[in-house]
Amino acid sequence: MEKVFSYVKGFVGGITGFFVSLIPLSILWYVLTGGAVFEFDVITNLTSLITSLGNGGFVGFVVLLIVASFFVDKK
Repeated sequence: MEKVFSYVKGFVGGITGFFVSLIPLSILWYVLTGGAVFEFDVITNLTSLITSLGNGGFVGFVVLLIVASFFVDKK
């Protein structure tokens, strides 16, 4: 059972890493060409996310900390 959990954790971690690495590439593409990648406007979505977290006050801050904890390398 431990092997299954390890396999699933590795798979989900790999997929997450792949999609997280697409964010900077999408921003760079938008800056260079002015067009969305796969009809997905990253700049507008990030701006909306930051605005909603900023308007959330303390709850927005807590959510930001939780989201940031996903990107911290846990050893």
